[in-house]
Amino acid sequence: MSAKNSKNLLPIVVMFLLFFMIAFVTNFAGSMGVILKNQFNVPNALTQLGTLANFIAYACMGIPAGIILRRKGYKFTSLLAVTVGFVGVGIQFLAGAVPADSAFAVYVAGAFVAGFSMCLLNIVVNPMLNTLGGGGNRGNQLIQTGGTLNSLGGTIAPILLGYLIGGSIETATVGDAAPAMITAMAIFALAFVVIILTAIPEPHMETAEEKTARLAAKVEGKKDQYSPLSFRHFVFGAIAIFFYVGVEVGIPNMANLYMSSHPLVGPAIAGTVVGLYWLMMLFGRFIGASIGGKVSSKNMMIAVSSVAIAFLLCLMYMPEIMVTIPLVEVTVPLSMLFMVLCGLCTSVMWGAIFNLAAEGLGKYTAMASGIFMALVCGGGIMPFFQGLIADYVGYLNSYWLVIAALIYILWYALVGSKNVNKDISVE
Repeated sequence: MSAKNSKNLLPIVVMFLLFFMIAFVTNFAGSMGVILKNQFNVPNALTQLGTLANFIAYACMGIPAGIILRRKGYKFTSLLAVTVGFVGVGIQFLAGAVPADSAFAVYVAGAFVAGFSMCLLNIVVNPMLNTLGGGGNRGNQLIQTGGTLNSLGGTIAPILLGYLIGGSIETATVGDAAPAMITAMAIFALAFVVIILTAIPEPHMETAEEKTARLAAKVEGKKDQYSPLSFRHFVFGAIAIFFYVGVEVGIPNMANLYMSSHPLVGPAIAGTVVGLYWLMMLFGRFIGASIGGKVSSKNMMIAVSSVAIAFLLCLMYMPEIMVTIPLVEVTVPLSMLFMVLCGLCTSVMWGAIFNLAAEGLGKYTAMASGIFMALVCGGGIMPFFQGLIADYVGYLNSYWLVIAALIYILWYALVGSKNVNKDISVE
């Protein structure tokens, strides 16, 4: 190992931990819906309030987070992210100790604060790992490793929560999740200490000259007449990202509620099966990475969105036959196997949509990334409405909303992703 890589080893490990935490904290909020439903006796729509609060923070913070990173740099933004994450999870932890009549509101508030941290971390970890790796193949390798740990965090969260709840969903409370929250806060605290003691390169932070030029342009009222929103294929792609994150989160969240309330399944098994969905996303990312150089993003999107629609139709209309899943040895309705398989499809959608939407944007790509991050709020808004639909027509029929979103994503791959604004200069 070179002296440079050896010097960066500790902050690289911390970034890996934070990559893990992004998915762990996010998926933990989704899995908590089972507890919220039973402890507070709320309808399905309100069980998704934690997820909604977590993701709506992206709408508030997506673009400002990019500005903070540009003007303050990786170190400041990272420290801000882990501090906010510690506070957000801490508030959720307190929800297990406050009086029952205020616990629900406290938990949702904590999820909202944690969402700001997740947005900031998403803005930081990818470019920071690339910088710590020195760019090129090494930087890309670190990002791919971080993505794998992200999937691992998403897999562990529902399994751990199911284990903490056990088989008694009727008596489960927010306090049961305390061990996982304490662990999360400890990781954030450790990350803060390591980051503040580590010298982190800042190759992309705004220079004094750039700041002067920016302020001068602002005084003079100069403004680019174009933006990412001037490109039709980007606008359609941003909408596709909104729907995609809603699809990715809504599929397992509603399945968790369905299985947890099923008399032959229960929350512990439900958590394990939902964890398998995120594990399939991990496998899907490996597959996507291996064939990405040979298969275009457009063709990949057409294939996975079509297959996902087929899987969901099977999920909705498959006879309720109980089957045992090999390896984990749990028994669930056959329809839930198709839920798990959907993870293979959703795993590659983010990268493919971003690739299609950012094509030909040139200098507008950075601003486009901030807009994309803001529209991650779809991961909270869509599951909320899916829960609302489930209250009226049942868990399985609520997947029609997910199918409608996938039909739009399929249309985007087929038609909407074409760049029809090539006359706009992007140099």
